[in-house]
Amino acid sequence: MSLDAKEGYLITEKLVKRFDEALAVDDVSLAIAQGEIFALLGSSGCGKSTLLRMLAGFETPTAGRILLGGQDVAGMRPYDRPINMMFQSYALFPHLNIWENVAFGLKREGLPKAEIQQRVGEMLDLVQLGAYAQRKPHQLSGGQQQRVALARSLAKRPQLLLLDEPLGALDKKLREQTQFELVNIIEQVGVTCVMVTHDQEEAMTMANRIAVMSQGRVLQVGSPETVYERPVNRFVADFIGNVNLFDGKLSVAGPDRGTVTTALGEMQVAGGTGLAQNQPVSLAVRPEKIEISKARPADVHANLFHGRVKEIAYFGSYNTYIVATDNGTRVKVTEANTSRHDLSDITWDDPVHFWWTDSAGVVLAD
Repeated sequence: MSLDAKEGYLITEKLVKRFDEALAVDDVSLAIAQGEIFALLGSSGCGKSTLLRMLAGFETPTAGRILLGGQDVAGMRPYDRPINMMFQSYALFPHLNIWENVAFGLKREGLPKAEIQQRVGEMLDLVQLGAYAQRKPHQLSGGQQQRVALARSLAKRPQLLLLDEPLGALDKKLREQTQFELVNIIEQVGVTCVMVTHDQEEAMTMANRIAVMSQGRVLQVGSPETVYERPVNRFVADFIGNVNLFDGKLSVAGPDRGTVTTALGEMQVAGGTGLAQNQPVSLAVRPEKIEISKARPADVHANLFHGRVKEIAYFGSYNTYIVATDNGTRVKVTEANTSRHDLSDITWDDPVHFWWTDSAGVVLAD
C-alpha cells in the first residue's frame, strides 16, 4: 500500500526490518494523524518495539520510508529527529533532582537559562509536580516518576512522542489511574503520540486508534470499538478481550442474513457476511453478549443452546460461567452484577440455557 503524505502526519511506507534471516517488521504501512494517540498492540516478539525503535532512529529500516510532517526521517540520526522517546524504566538520573532531570535535554541543546526556567516550570505544572522540583527520583512514587519522565520528554516540544510500555512498571490500580492522567496531558500539549503496549486494556483506554500486530505484520487498524466489535480475523478476535469461537461452515450466505453450521448447531447472523456459501468460517461471540438462565426463554428461537455449568468465577462487577454442552463444547458467559444485592441462582453443575441475538456474532473467514 502506497500512502500519500496528505493522509497522515506520520507515515510509515512499506517498512521492513530484518535481523539476519529473521523478519521482525514485514511491510508495515501506517498513516497517523497529527495529535493522535496511536497504539501498537501485540504479544512479545510481534515486532511492535522494533517498529517503535525505527521511528526513534535506534534501528535502521531494511527497506521503506518514515515521513514526519512530509519529511523523510528514516536516514536521520536519533538526536537530529524532532522525536522524543519515553522508556518503560523512565531512565531518570538518580543524582539529579526533578527540576534538573526535566531541564537536562534543554541544557544539552544550549537554550537560554530564562527559556529553560520557563519550560521546566510549565512542564512540572502540567504534570502537577511543581512542589516536588527539588526532590530526587527515589523520593517519588512510581506514578510520580512516570510523570517526571513524561515532562522531560515533552520539555523539548517534540513533533512526535514515543512511549515504550509507558505504564508497565506500575501496579494495576495505579496503572489504571495513570492512564487517564497521561492521556489528558498528551491531549493538552497536542503532541502526536505512538505507544507500544501488550496490555489490551491500556491500548483500549488510551489510544484513538490501535494497530494489532503479529509476526511483524499489522493485521488490523481501527478505533478500540471497531477492533473489539468487528475484528477482521480469528487472531484479532482472540487477542482482544475474551471471545467464544465456533468453527463451522457458512451454510447460508444471504445479503442480509447468514447461517453458520457448527458442531453445536445452526447459528444465525444478521447482516451480509461478504463470504461465499459453504466456506469454512468461525463465528466469534463475546461472553458478555450471551444471556444465561436456568429457565428456557419462551421468546427466543434462534442461537439458543443448553449445557451444564462447570466453572464459576466472581470478579466483583461481573460473574463468569463456563458452560459445557453435550458435545463437549465449552462456552464462556459473563453476567454483570448491576446491584450490590444481585445473587445469581445459578451454581455449579446446574443445567442452563444460553443464547445471543443474531447481531451479536461476527463471521470470520480465518
